[in-house]
Amino acid sequence: MDTQKALISRRSICRYKDQPIPESIIEQIIDAARLAPTANNQQPWEFIVVIEQDMREKIAELATYGKFIAQAAACVAVYCKDSKYYLEDGSAATQNILLSAWAHGVGSCWVAGDKKPYCQPISQLLGVPEDYKLVSLIALGYAAESPKLHHKRALAEVLHLEKF
Repeated sequence: MDTQKALISRRSICRYKDQPIPESIIEQIIDAARLAPTANNQQPWEFIVVIEQDMREKIAELATYGKFIAQAAACVAVYCKDSKYYLEDGSAATQNILLSAWAHGVGSCWVAGDKKPYCQPISQLLGVPEDYKLVSLIALGYAAESPKLHHKRALAEVLHLEKF
């Protein structure tokens, strides 16, 4: 799938088939994440892929809006070393995960991490050092739904040339 098609057709998927994702595809998805743009080439990220059912259930229980993580085939926790641009860098890596997953036929949904009350308990559960920040949790799995495009503002409403 080409990039433009992936950008246009990707949707957040919250219902998944009971089907594992091959390790080779997970590795390709994370490889795309590590290639994301990063301020000053800091590359502050670390990616924890959680496949075990009991761990995904624990994460889902803690994540306020991520209950569907328990039904996903995998969950990727995106962490960044605490630095000036950790949130921008981690968000760029997260977007690469979403697009790469879709290009491989895998659905995903981004669950917020940064500054949420569940960050510390999830970090403890995953054994993450204290100087890392949880940027996002990403549920991955083969889609058991085909969501329609939510209303998006028209290009003419958001595009400004030269001035606002």
